[in-house]
Amino acid sequence: MSASGKSPLRLALFDCDGTLVDSQFAIIDAMTQAWAEHGLGEPDPMEVRRMVGLSLVEAVSLLLPTHDAETHAAVAESYKRAFSAARSRGDVDEPLFPGIVDTLAALEEAGVLLGVATGKSRRGLDAVLKGHGLTGRFVTLQTADVGPGKPNPHMVQRALAETGAEEAGTVVIGDTTYDIQMARNARVRSVGVSWGYHAVPELERAGADRIVHRGRDVATAVLELLEG
Repeated sequence: MSASGKSPLRLALFDCDGTLVDSQFAIIDAMTQAWAEHGLGEPDPMEVRRMVGLSLVEAVSLLLPTHDAETHAAVAESYKRAFSAARSRGDVDEPLFPGIVDTLAALEEAGVLLGVATGKSRRGLDAVLKGHGLTGRFVTLQTADVGPGKPNPHMVQRALAETGAEEAGTVVIGDTTYDIQMARNARVRSVGVSWGYHAVPELERAGADRIVHRGRDVATAVLELLEG
């Protein structure tokens, strides 16, 4: 109990791409179109996959390290247009990973608040949540539109400020080292998931407190950390 006699709030803060939904093919396709628009050939799909989770301009800058900031910004804008056009055509497929809905329900039943911290834009995140009937399930939505992205702790700190949760009662769930590093930088705990875009040994080296291999097991891992 807190000094007020109320139980402290608890928060599960989920990454989106690679954790809640599998968006890799849509992301790779949009990036490929962006590169073609600027005469850059084709990006390495595996390298694009590894950058998922970072803010868009930062991801592009890492994929094109020998190009200047102006090119990075232009390619990022081309990517946004390509992705938006694909979504408008109904060509974007971002399926939920198995067990995710069950995990969200289990956490809600346990009284844990749900949030998202993602490198997506708010527009993109809203589209994903609406498409899967999840609008309103998350009490805080942190996106790359405001402030620095992962692994900076800023998104976690904003989520704590919005919800009233504290560091000790917060767990980040993600599939990349960027998620785990963000959690460590924010002094909260983390659960790494094995079905996303970075390998389990990388998540372990980054300092994940738990690793899970099935979507339905996320809730158990989060509750163990919160109640341990």
